[in-house]
Amino acid sequence: MGEYTGHIAALATAFCWTITALSFESAGRRVGSLPVNFIRLWIGFLFLGVYTLIVRGRFLPTDATGEAWIWLSVSGLVGFVLGDGLLFQSFVIIGARIAMLMMCAVPIFSAILGWIIMGETLNTFDVIGIGVTVSGIVLVVAYRPRHRTAGKISIRLSGILFALGGAFGQAIGLVLSKYGMQSYDPFAATHIRIIAGMIGFIVLFVFIRAFKPVFEAFHSPPAVARITLGSFFGPFLGVSFSLLAVQHTATGIASTIMSLVPVLIIPPAWLLFHERVCLREIVGAVIAVSGVAILFLHL
Repeated sequence: MGEYTGHIAALATAFCWTITALSFESAGRRVGSLPVNFIRLWIGFLFLGVYTLIVRGRFLPTDATGEAWIWLSVSGLVGFVLGDGLLFQSFVIIGARIAMLMMCAVPIFSAILGWIIMGETLNTFDVIGIGVTVSGIVLVVAYRPRHRTAGKISIRLSGILFALGGAFGQAIGLVLSKYGMQSYDPFAATHIRIIAGMIGFIVLFVFIRAFKPVFEAFHSPPAVARITLGSFFGPFLGVSFSLLAVQHTATGIASTIMSLVPVLIIPPAWLLFHERVCLREIVGAVIAVSGVAILFLHL
């Protein structure tokens, strides 16, 4: 793959996260979002442990340096706990549609942070590709389906700030991962991030006394099956591919391609759930894919 490694890994991440989004949305409707987020990390931890035991001969990333553990752990706490926590709170306040619209800022935050922390620079075609892709995603996400009630949720400043905080948390988590990982194995690096995220969630759940819904979630086999599927393509494959992506290309570019989930989710939503697809979504999808093509063609 050579020069295309980072871009292809980012695209693979987007496809994985599309499956994860559908799986976790279905599971969350049954048992709630907090149990899903907590259980997904434990299942992802097991998947990664088995994989690294087979491939690297280690169930745990004991060969990582102390510096890698520190930066990747901070990245896991910021990304999994803080970033996702703020995002899910924004869902409650302003609704998923507007919150995901704010999340379109992740590539921009990632590019800026990558420049500040890692000294990454983007050429003119990179900037154009990122701009075109984000514009297409905004068109897709900004569409408001008639059968949904998200528009009835008041747009409060606190919700906007929570969503932007979630976007910033995810961006800085990705950049810190790249900084702490360097040439270390992406799957083992993901394992460290997940361990930190698990510890962070345990502390959070003890503080808010939220363990009961987690235990009750296991009484729903369909939900557990969907969480397991989402964990395989999310914390295991998806997050690992995302680290492989930033390891081989600029964080802003990788983040942009990985943000294609709202576009990639259109076909399965139409085929599996018979959701209506409007012209605006189709145009947005075409624009977003065109932006990604620019990123690929001008390496």
